Amino acid sequence: MAKFYLFAITILFSSSFLIGCNNADNNKAIVTDSANAKVVIDTTENFNLRPKLEKDYGYSHAVKIGNDLKISGAVSMTDSGVVIGPGNMELQMKNCYSDLGKILQHYGYTFDDVYAENIYTTDMKEFERVSGFRNSIYKKQFPTGTWLEVKGLALVNQLIEIDMEAHKVK
Repeated sequence: MAKFYLFAITILFSSSFLIGCNNADNNKAIVTDSANAKVVIDTTENFNLRPKLEKDYGYSHAVKIGNDLKISGAVSMTDSGVVIGPGNMELQMKNCYSDLGKILQHYGYTFDDVYAENIYTTDMKEFERVSGFRNSIYKKQFPTGTWLEVKGLALVNQLIEIDMEAHKVK
């Protein structure tokens, strides 16, 4: 009997989940609990900026859950994985923020919605020299964050990688 009950709940949840995904707000699934009360559950939405590369490396560039957005580290590269601007920290930083901006825009977010940012660099002194560029990105306030100097990044000649988290108040 317990197996049947578990099976029935699974079917109910699955069908409610699929129906809920067709609602106007596709980040919510509406299910009915055992007391027939409607329960709203956040669902995930993944985004790939460079689908082939991200599949090859095994990650999604961004995942949205409800109003929260987590963006994987952005690096300066072409869609085929070639590093742009080897040895040029400023160019690589600008390319990172350009990619991050595209992802934010895809979800209707801006840099004003970013609350956490982590920067990984292989050359902290050079990063600090060009970090003033961030003033053109964050016009209201800076997010929380951490700056770390690392021994290396995923590809040779990558100097900087930036990840972030954002929240949209709706």
